Amino acid sequence: MILSDNMRAALMMALSMTAFTVNDALMKLAAPNLPFFQQIVVRGVLITVGLFILAALWGHLGYRPSGKDRALTALRTFAEMFSTIFFLTALFSIPLANLSAILQSLPLTVTLAAAIFFGEPVGWRRFVAIGIGFVGVTIIIRPGMDGFSVYSLYGVAAVIGVTFRDLASRRLSNTIPSSRVALSAAFGVTVMAGVGSLVMREHWVALTILDWLLISGASVCLMAGYISAVGAMRLGEIGFVAPFRYTSLLVALFLGYVLLDEWPDGWTLFGAGIVVATGLFTLYRERKNALKTPTGLRIR
Repeated sequence: MILSDNMRAALMMALSMTAFTVNDALMKLAAPNLPFFQQIVVRGVLITVGLFILAALWGHLGYRPSGKDRALTALRTFAEMFSTIFFLTALFSIPLANLSAILQSLPLTVTLAAAIFFGEPVGWRRFVAIGIGFVGVTIIIRPGMDGFSVYSLYGVAAVIGVTFRDLASRRLSNTIPSSRVALSAAFGVTVMAGVGSLVMREHWVALTILDWLLISGASVCLMAGYISAVGAMRLGEIGFVAPFRYTSLLVALFLGYVLLDEWPDGWTLFGAGIVVATGLFTLYRERKNALKTPTGLRIR
């Protein structure tokens, strides 16, 4: 069976989200034993070396990107650095599934941002769905109510960073290798964490065998997630690919329960359900309008 570009991109996105979520769980398991920035640096060094080797084996190191691609790669790397700090701070402070539920708003934010910055058509129905989805995010966070954590807002900040990261990925030319883009992001995050460790004057500790296993496993997963995410956003249509991020919520619920003894409360699940439902509706409208536009019908 020959898969379309959209279907291949969707599978890559599902793989990416699974890999990212496993990485999150492994990092959270290692977090109690290691300083914050040290953990990011160690993982970053392993990822950077691994991606460098892959890029060399694939013959991508000699590629010379255009000025536009260099600028977009730099923007994407900065967004990755921004989102990493806020995401991991939130991850180490609130349940994995709660944070994953907040991140399920990404298909909505990416669709909205693509309309604002790229002029992609988004009709009133999808705008309404996006608004309802943001209500679902508010229910998950519950500001001013019992169960509210300021670290949930860190998760929202991470969503903003990842949204810009994905939009930058979308604008990259088809010729730049995904491994080069991922390598730039990994190197940038590593350098940022190293500077952060120096500024915060962290006292690094020796890693145990278990720490090495956890961080090494996280590094492998993050490498797979990096490359798959870049490829998915470049290969498929944003409106089709983005909703497949919901894979991460299922994986987060499972890993949170099995490995971390965490389970979100009813309000969080309710809010996540709203976000997922509205995201799926945006996908439905995207596909329906894609079928209508060749006939000249108005996009709504």
